[in-house]
Amino acid sequence: MNVLESFRLDGKVALVTGGAGILGKSIVEGLAEAGASVITASRSLDSGLEFKEKLAAKNLDIHVMTYDQSIHESIVELKNKIARDFGQLDIFVNNAVARPMKGYDGTIEQLEKSMQINGAGNIDILREMAELIEKSGGGSIINISSMMGMFGPDLSNYEGTDMGIPPPDYFFHKGGLINLGRYFTKVLAGKNIRVNTISPGGIFYNQPQRFLDNYIKKVPLRRFGVGDDIKGLIVLLASEAGAYINGQNILLDGGLWA
Repeated sequence: MNVLESFRLDGKVALVTGGAGILGKSIVEGLAEAGASVITASRSLDSGLEFKEKLAAKNLDIHVMTYDQSIHESIVELKNKIARDFGQLDIFVNNAVARPMKGYDGTIEQLEKSMQINGAGNIDILREMAELIEKSGGGSIINISSMMGMFGPDLSNYEGTDMGIPPPDYFFHKGGLINLGRYFTKVLAGKNIRVNTISPGGIFYNQPQRFLDNYIKKVPLRRFGVGDDIKGLIVLLASEAGAYINGQNILLDGGLWA
């Protein structure tokens, strides 16, 4: 196969949870640009439809669905709807995340909500979508973790800001998601399903200027990451171009932790 053709996703069906978020939008767009029919799913129908409308001029094959990752029945209904409407699922990008805790002193109630969605919900949706991918003949699962799941916080980045100490739950469940990817790699062995994880770091989302200044000077590329930086890696892991990449966690941080 020609190397450029190996990146094509024509005829493939992809699900991206949290597809209207900061990274989700670029993930959805990248998969669709490579030829996939892409389903973006989140709790908000309006945000998904608004995003789809913005891409209408590009004639990309994007579909919008809703679900609630804290409710098992909602996840099952999403799986069943994909099976009914498309007859297959080839790619699952596990990108949705809830961030109810806003800092170190977040309440236990906020922590419990986070664990319900980001802990139990992640395991739940991975099991359900892996089952659908297996029935479709195999494919690719890509978890979106974070640099914060690999390292402790660099608190010097927050000096001179009022951002406070970042919340502990995010570090906890993003670290867990990396090893959960390894778990599913082994458990799904022999089913033609590859499971990989991407851990982005330093993604720009209008942080305070002092934080940006503190951070960027430590990055060899001297800039923050943007959504488009994840497109190529997503398509690689989803396509035949990455057919022998399995069980990996890839750090996408501009060289910060080199």
